[in-house]
Amino acid sequence: MKLPWGAGVLSRAVRRAQGALRRQILVFVAAMASEHDDDVLDHVVPSVHDELEERRAPVSVMDEPGHSESPSEPRIIQHAHVSCLLYQDLDSSTSPVVSNLSQNTKHLGPSSPSPERPGPQMGSNTEPESELPDPFQLDDPDDPVSDEEDRHTPVPFGTSSEVTIAPPVTEVPLHTLPQEPEATPFTPAPAAVAKPQPDLPESDDEEDDIPALYLPGLVVPGLFLPIPNTDPLSTLMTKYVPDPNRRISRDISGEWKTKDFHNLVMSNHWRALAQMARDRIVNAPANDLEHILGLWYLRLNCLARLRLFNQTSAECSNLFAVLNNVESPQARAHLFDEVLPFELEIMHARLKYWAGDHLGYLDALSPLLRKCKVRARAATESATAAMWTERGTRVSLTIASQLVEMRDFGAAARFLEPLCQRGEGSPALRSAIARIYLQGGHLGAASQHLAAVEADPSADDITKDMNRAVESAAYGHWDMAIQALERVLRVDPDDALAANNLAVALLSSGKLEGGIRVMESALRANPIAVTATEPWIFNLSTLYELRSTTTWEKKRDLLIDVAKWSGDGLKTSCLKLPAV
Repeated sequence: MKLPWGAGVLSRAVRRAQGALRRQILVFVAAMASEHDDDVLDHVVPSVHDELEERRAPVSVMDEPGHSESPSEPRIIQHAHVSCLLYQDLDSSTSPVVSNLSQNTKHLGPSSPSPERPGPQMGSNTEPESELPDPFQLDDPDDPVSDEEDRHTPVPFGTSSEVTIAPPVTEVPLHTLPQEPEATPFTPAPAAVAKPQPDLPESDDEEDDIPALYLPGLVVPGLFLPIPNTDPLSTLMTKYVPDPNRRISRDISGEWKTKDFHNLVMSNHWRALAQMARDRIVNAPANDLEHILGLWYLRLNCLARLRLFNQTSAECSNLFAVLNNVESPQARAHLFDEVLPFELEIMHARLKYWAGDHLGYLDALSPLLRKCKVRARAATESATAAMWTERGTRVSLTIASQLVEMRDFGAAARFLEPLCQRGEGSPALRSAIARIYLQGGHLGAASQHLAAVEADPSADDITKDMNRAVESAAYGHWDMAIQALERVLRVDPDDALAANNLAVALLSSGKLEGGIRVMESALRANPIAVTATEPWIFNLSTLYELRSTTTWEKKRDLLIDVAKWSGDGLKTSCLKLPAV
C-alpha cells in the first residue's frame, strides 16, 4: 500500500501534539491501521506504539445506537468521514474540517453523545478552496525525521471547546495566487546594422540661417568719381607726331554700349570697362550682392590699370565703408567670409602700396595669407581646399615680389622655400625662386632649384630652355644663352619674353643690330601683347638710343605703334620721350 502521506510527517505530528489533539491523532491512526492491516504501525515510532495499541479496541467496537453494521459500509463512518475531510483540511486555511474532527472525537468519548453539528460534506456547494501543493507528498515515506525538525519548538494550542491546529508560525490566510503568464523565451534582439540613410531634403532652416543681406548703399552713384578724360599718349602724339595724318585717334569717351565686351578686354580699353561697371552697378538690384561685388572688382581693377591710383583708393575706401557699416555681427561675418570676393580683399590691401607704405602693404597681406591657410586646412572638399591653396600661393608670390622690389632677396627666397619643402614645388615656383637667388648673387642655391626643374618630368621644354638661358647668362655664357632662347622662339615665335631675353643676350655679345631686329620682329608678330609690356618697350627704346643715328625716327614710330595697340593706362615713361 502506498500511503498518501509520509511516515516522517505522521511521527512528527504525534510527538508535537499534546492533550486532546494527541488523542485525536492516535485515534485516527488506530482507525487507519484497522482498515489497512496494521501497515501504518510499521511506520510509526516505537514510543507511541503501545499507546496506539491501548486505544485500538475501544475505537473499533464502538457502535452508534440504532445502527446496524453492514458489510458494505465502513465500520466507523465518522472516522472514514474524518479521514477524508482531514485530507481536505490540510490544503485549506480555514477550520471547518477541524471542527468536525472535534465533534467526532467528543462523540467517541465514554460520556453520552452531544448533538452533532453538521460540517461541510463532500460534494457540497461550498466555495472550493484554492489548490496548493500537498506538503505530505514532499517527503519520502522512508526518510527519518531530521534533527532540525525535532528541535522545532511546539506551538501551544488554545483551550477552547473547538480544537484548532495552529501553524508553526503566525497564521496567515493563504489566498489564491494569481497565475503568472507563461514566460516567453528571451530572444536577443538582432545587432544593429548601419543602413544607408536616404538623403534628406534640404530644409528651409539652413537657408534661414544665412542672413539676408540688402545693401542699397553699394549702388549709390555718389560712391563713384568721374574718370578724367586725359590720355598721356595723346599728349605725346601731339608733340612728337606733327603730321595729323599719322596721328592715332584714341577713344577716351568711355563709350561701351556699342562695343563688345570681349573686344574691350582684348584691346585693353580699361576706361570703357570701368564706365560699364559703374553704370551696371547703379542699375543693379540691391539684393543681388554677389553680382554687385563682382562689378565693383571690375571697376576698381580697371581704374588701377588706368593708373588712377588715387581714384582707385578713394572708391575702394567708399566700398569697404559701406561693408563695414553692416550692423549685425553675424551678417557682417557672413559677408566677409562667404560673399566678398577674395580679389577685393587683395585690392583693399594694395591701397597701402599705392600710398607708398610698402611695409604696411606686407602687414596687410599677412592676414590674407593666414586666412588662406586656415580655410584650406578646414576645407572638407578637395576642390575647396585646392582653391584656397592656390589663393595662398598667389598671396605668397605677391609678398615675395614686394620683397624683391624692396631689394630683400634673401627674405623673398626664404619666404618661398617652405612651399617647395611641403611638396608644392612646381617647376614654375622653383624657377621663380632660382631667379630670386640669381638676383641676390646666390648662384649655388639657384643651380639646385634649376637642376630640380631639369629633372622634373612635368616641366616642358620651353621652361627648361628658359632656365638654361638664365643660368648661362648669370655665369656669362652668352652663346649658350642665345642658343637656348633661339630654340624657344622656334617653338613659339610670339613669346615676347624670350624675344626680350634674346635681344639682351645679343646686346651683351656685342650684336646690337641683331637685338633690334629680334625685338622689331616680335613687335610685328604680336603687337598687342608686346606694346602692353612696359619693360619690353623700355628695352627697345634703349636699343634705339644706342644706335644714335636714327634714334628719334625709331622712337616716333614706336610711339605710333604703342598708341595704336597698347590701349589705356600705359606708363609713357618707358618710351623715353619727355612729355615737356
